[in-house]
Amino acid sequence: MRRPRFADLTLVTALVLVAACAAAAQTDTGKLSSLEKGVACAPPPSFDGPPPRALHILGSQDPMQRSLLGPGDVLVVDGGTESGVQLGQQFFVRRPNNFGLARGARAAGTTTAGWISIIAVNESTAIASVDHACGPLLEMDFLVPFVAPVVPAGADRDETPGQPDFMALGRIITGGGDRVATGPGDFVLIDQGSDQGVIPGARFALFRDVGPKGTPLASVGEAIVISTGTSMSLTRITRARDAVYGGDYAAPRK
Repeated sequence: MRRPRFADLTLVTALVLVAACAAAAQTDTGKLSSLEKGVACAPPPSFDGPPPRALHILGSQDPMQRSLLGPGDVLVVDGGTESGVQLGQQFFVRRPNNFGLARGARAAGTTTAGWISIIAVNESTAIASVDHACGPLLEMDFLVPFVAPVVPAGADRDETPGQPDFMALGRIITGGGDRVATGPGDFVLIDQGSDQGVIPGARFALFRDVGPKGTPLASVGEAIVISTGTSMSLTRITRARDAVYGGDYAAPRK
């Protein structure tokens, strides 16, 4: 299989742009804290697939065929200025995935593989450098515009304001990459969002059903909401007595 090339730009021009723009992108990425990078790498609180007419990664600007891409690679993108791509533009790199839901249900989800910066572009093609890799980047991963994460105040603290509302129980959805267990500092989705009145900064108590019907739920941890979709929220686990699993309960603190 012939590797994709960026033939319309001269090698000298491409190398100059790679050096200048990659350095600028690394500076921007360096402004993000470790927590902000974790939020940016976490799955978005929605199960939307690729946007209409999404851009994709075709592969690396490399003489060897490789399907696994990462830091240090120069990537070929299947769209250029005719698709609205601009020099210096940043994109999240994502792919469809499945996250385990309570009781074995499945739903199409999205994994964030990292983010990139456009370092050269012509009418129909672009090349990009990898600003940050959350995991492996793959051929045909799709792109969405990069938006710097907004982290609510106190997201790095373990707090328990108010009492759990057991009349508004939600469920935990496992984190990115089909992970079945998570712990303190990890990010998970819950099946409540803005439609249920959830806002960034809200606190949830985490519980597990460990006994027969009618037995009180057992406390397993605490979490704070980072961002919300209409029916889901991205949360960060701030405390855990045990591994947190998909299907565990989340009760809003009020």
